[in-house]
Amino acid sequence: MNDHHKTFIAFVKLGHFLREFVTLETPNDEWSQKLEDAIALSKHKNGWFTRENVIHALESWGQLLTEEKLSDWLKPYDLDKNKPKNVALIMAGNIPLVGFHDFMSVLITGNKVLAKLSSNDNALILFTKDYLISIEPLLKDTIEISDGKMEGFDAVIATGSNNTSRYFEHYFSKVPNIIRKNRNSIAVLTGRESKEQINALGEDIFRYYGLGCRSVSKVFVPENYDFATLFEAVYSYHPIIEHVKYANNYDYNKAVYLMSEFKILDNGFLILKEDKSYSSPIASLFYERYDSLDNLKKRLSQDTNELQCIVSEGVIDTEIAFGNTQQPSLTDYADNVDTVDFLLRT
Repeated sequence: MNDHHKTFIAFVKLGHFLREFVTLETPNDEWSQKLEDAIALSKHKNGWFTRENVIHALESWGQLLTEEKLSDWLKPYDLDKNKPKNVALIMAGNIPLVGFHDFMSVLITGNKVLAKLSSNDNALILFTKDYLISIEPLLKDTIEISDGKMEGFDAVIATGSNNTSRYFEHYFSKVPNIIRKNRNSIAVLTGRESKEQINALGEDIFRYYGLGCRSVSKVFVPENYDFATLFEAVYSYHPIIEHVKYANNYDYNKAVYLMSEFKILDNGFLILKEDKSYSSPIASLFYERYDSLDNLKKRLSQDTNELQCIVSEGVIDTEIAFGNTQQPSLTDYADNVDTVDFLLRT
């Protein structure tokens, strides 16, 4: 068995463990208890990482890390062409395990990870590192966590904001790189959506409190759209206001909007504000009216580098079904840049 296959099997076994873990009522072995501890620590470090959201992330990865799905993902690539290299990963920490796809991509293609973890999401990544090494000890020499200045790397994958990307582009300009900036996700409504579809849109809006690039932060609606339909359909998500950090953001943003005399719509846990920007604050959802779907599609095509997901039905070729933005497949690469292809070509 070659090293590629050993690494592949380690990720398959991690997937099996995660699928079993999310069904447990109480930990029943050493590694289950370690994951419970990592979940508790991650919530302590990052108040947005509720157990429900962490379990959602773990369950999603468990469903992806199967032998069949991993094989289908890697089938188009020739991993034997890889030139082993040290790849620096600078990870974000906005949602649980947000950097795991990059982490896995580097290892499964036969490269070494040199990772700088976000303090907001290091406990879960460190757990997966330890678990993988326990399954396949050879990985111990291919994973290095950096706390200081990163040196000795041959390529870089860095995820950050539009501001940090300028620093990344300067600092890492001499090596092959993927530099990710801010992206947002939107929904295009026609007014013909069912109540079930709009309710599912609530998952796209509220999962991870809207902190992910795949979280819908804006909706485009027809000129005469009745927002009462949206408010009614997403009302089942109202317990989100019980989360203290979310409630604080809701109160703050509402106060700012009212003091600025912006016209807003409000249902007690979500603020709707008409705005041309794609990026809305927590507890807010921007909206914009359109007069023509054709004109809107042209605009979205021009703004493709600002968008991660477009939720709609029968509007955009690359659209995502309502409720599915937080269920990406292994080929749904961040910023639509094929990470595996980048690693194999570098």
